[in-house]
Amino acid sequence: MEIIKTTKLTKYYVKARGIIDLDLTVTQGEFFGFIGPNGAGKSTTIRTLLGLIAPTRGRAMIFGKDVTKEKESILQDIGYLPSEALFYSGMKVKDVLKLSADLRKKDCTAESKLLCERLQLDTARKIDDLSFGNRKKVAIVCALQHRPKLLVLDEPTGGLDPLMQKEFFDILRERNKEGATLLLSSHVLSEIQHNCTRAAIIRDGRIIACNSVDVLSQTSAKRVTVQGVVDLGQLRGMRDRKEMKGSVSFLYSGDMGSLLRTLSSGQIDDLTVTEPDLEEVFLHYYGKDGETV
Repeated sequence: MEIIKTTKLTKYYVKARGIIDLDLTVTQGEFFGFIGPNGAGKSTTIRTLLGLIAPTRGRAMIFGKDVTKEKESILQDIGYLPSEALFYSGMKVKDVLKLSADLRKKDCTAESKLLCERLQLDTARKIDDLSFGNRKKVAIVCALQHRPKLLVLDEPTGGLDPLMQKEFFDILRERNKEGATLLLSSHVLSEIQHNCTRAAIIRDGRIIACNSVDVLSQTSAKRVTVQGVVDLGQLRGMRDRKEMKGSVSFLYSGDMGSLLRTLSSGQIDDLTVTEPDLEEVFLHYYGKDGETV
């Protein structure tokens, strides 16, 4: 079953580009990654899917329902975790959690208590007194406590310490095994690689690649590390060059014969050629600081 499906989904802010002709499908039970740097169009896509902003053209369907016509029905079964969570001032954590449950007309007391225990969240404290990380925990519980069929997570780990990040992803994987569908938007590539089965890469408002994480990680580019003395100045196809004492490492997608000839002209003490990880594959689609290559 298709949980999310967009067809030529486009959003312009007056003349400024948001997203352009997005065709995206997420099926039931997937842990789906949405990758791109800030400004690529991830949050615009999510806000359009949730009906928070109207598309300029195109169509978005969730649970087989049109997001512009059946938004209220759709949102009952969605848990949304924004990158920055804002709450009413003066309220206690327990009051925020109850308000969130009441808005969905559900009794989430037991699930809320369990989540707060796992995330070490004190429900007696006032929202105004919480750190950014603890506010993020409140947002996590609000998004998860009604056990939604679809979880939409926009840069979810900001503010969480490493131990809380681990616990958070443990909870997400448990929900996924129970049948929930997850859409994880992030520019932290390790989060995608370690948790998602399939992912889409977005650049300048357009999806430029969509496949399993394993397939996305398979590329003609290799990570080459050379120890010794060699002149690489004329070698084409190098990216992400890193110089260390006595060695140089780079991502290479050029002609392998040219690489071997160049290396043979120098004095090589050691050579390793490995498959790149997802972060390095990302450089195949983005240049330094997000510039197109």
